[in-house]
Amino acid sequence: MALRFEVLARFNRARAARMTLPHFLCETPLFMPVGTQGTIKGLTTSQLEEIGCQIILGNTYHLALRPTSELIDELGGLHKFMNWSRALLTDSGGFQMVSLLHLADITENGVTFQSPVDGNPMLLTPEESIQIQNRIGADIIMALDDVVKTTTTGPRIEEAMYRTIRWIDRCIAAHQRPGEQNLFAIVQGGLDPVLRDICVKALTERNLPGYAIGGLAGGEDKDSFWRVVAQCTAALPEDKPRYVMGVGYPLDIVVCSALGADMYDCVYPTRTARFGTALVPEGVLKLKHKAMAEDIRPIDPTCACMVCRTYSRAYIHALVTKDAMGSQLLSYHNLYYMLQLSRDLHNSIIQGRFPEYVLVYSFLQFPKGDVPKWVCNAMEVAGIDIAACLPPSSSRGCGA
Repeated sequence: MALRFEVLARFNRARAARMTLPHFLCETPLFMPVGTQGTIKGLTTSQLEEIGCQIILGNTYHLALRPTSELIDELGGLHKFMNWSRALLTDSGGFQMVSLLHLADITENGVTFQSPVDGNPMLLTPEESIQIQNRIGADIIMALDDVVKTTTTGPRIEEAMYRTIRWIDRCIAAHQRPGEQNLFAIVQGGLDPVLRDICVKALTERNLPGYAIGGLAGGEDKDSFWRVVAQCTAALPEDKPRYVMGVGYPLDIVVCSALGADMYDCVYPTRTARFGTALVPEGVLKLKHKAMAEDIRPIDPTCACMVCRTYSRAYIHALVTKDAMGSQLLSYHNLYYMLQLSRDLHNSIIQGRFPEYVLVYSFLQFPKGDVPKWVCNAMEVAGIDIAACLPPSSSRGCGA
């Protein structure tokens, strides 16, 4: 096992931890930017270090297609290939079962994809997924799982969950670098508590370095979302990292961290930047709006990032509709925001002020007191009375 996970402090379910990986010592909770093909769009690796990025996520499916895992291996692994000295995580390619379903055929053997590059069929088995990830060389590699949308109902959910359990043993058997790379299993089971329990129990019996909660952030309602996270974090081992896959909305990360999750990834911060939207403590700021054209303030006066220290809203407004530099600057700011959110969560737990941090965060997001009911319910389970953040004049309280 090439991972050490040490919980430093807690507030009820929430925990701040130190996770030692072969290439970096990470602090959780942490957000991982998504670099599908070994790059975060618009940012250099030195910029990512500058803003405090700890782990970058790479996509096995896309890297295997281009430039190929064999070439990456030949050139010294993905760290060297992309000039990144900190930690890397590669997903298994399983998510493409959902995102590219029209190109995929799923059987017990694996997943056959139609390559979007040349149209040729490409079989991804659990063994091949692990072999590709062994060649790529990331610190954390993910088991191939059978992924279905959480909005799917019927026997397909149960079939996928049991196949995920069968495939984990094939992944473990194929893993050739356990002393250098950490294999994480992925809990499936849709929104069915019974299936989730069965999957958690089976996977934890394998005693792997870490565990992910998969199959969420796919269109399910928020009340179902947080309940699955709460159920899984309560059942997963205390001494192993817990990774909620595909979660990147800041509010979701705060809620999941309160429920005991540690790691997150999503394309949301950079994707929304390309549409001219900045993440700010109050929510989002749409830089394309005409009101920004003469606004000389920074995106966020409280933000210490290079963009907020250097450029005005008016300048970025002038760029976002005409120049790629606009989306690059917003990507830089948005990722800084997400990484600072991670640091703030970690530090507030360490310093024993996590409830206060959550209340201030909630008040900034919902100054009228209209905190969504699902947030209130989740925080109640986490031991935080979200109603305490509502202004005295608020008559709405926790909303629908």
